[in-house]
Amino acid sequence: MRHRKAGFKLGRNPSHRRALLRNLVTSVILEDRVETTVTKAKATRPLIERMITLGKRGDVHARRQAAAFLMGPEAVDRLFATVAPRYGDRNGGYLRITRSGARQGDAAEMAFIELIGAEKELNAKRAKRDEAKTKKREEIQKQLEEQKGAEGGDAAA
Repeated sequence: MRHRKAGFKLGRNPSHRRALLRNLVTSVILEDRVETTVTKAKATRPLIERMITLGKRGDVHARRQAAAFLMGPEAVDRLFATVAPRYGDRNGGYLRITRSGARQGDAAEMAFIELIGAEKELNAKRAKRDEAKTKKREEIQKQLEEQKGAEGGDAAA
């Protein structure tokens, strides 16, 4: 029986669990939005909120604490430069967990964990990605037309 046993074990030993959660926290800070299982998202939420609170404090000790936990200096820089100032007047509740259905392979319940207020950046990323896809599609279409033209010219000769 697990009565009154708090925390998420996630089916891993302590070092593996810590590494997994550190990686998830770093990814959310860098990407603003990550898809993972619901249980991992719920386990990650307090850690991300703690990092954002450190970022809001903004002193050297807070930066060193964040650097000790996050998996890279670019994550620390982004936390203190862009993510934390976004929540200057907000007391907690920096994240949104949105369920996204079952995963195809093992039917695990999936969810998006995202930072609230990052919609503009996410929309800009999405628009840039869509633009790149459209450009690539047009290039492929142009190449196909050139190939058909070359094949048609060979058949006529």
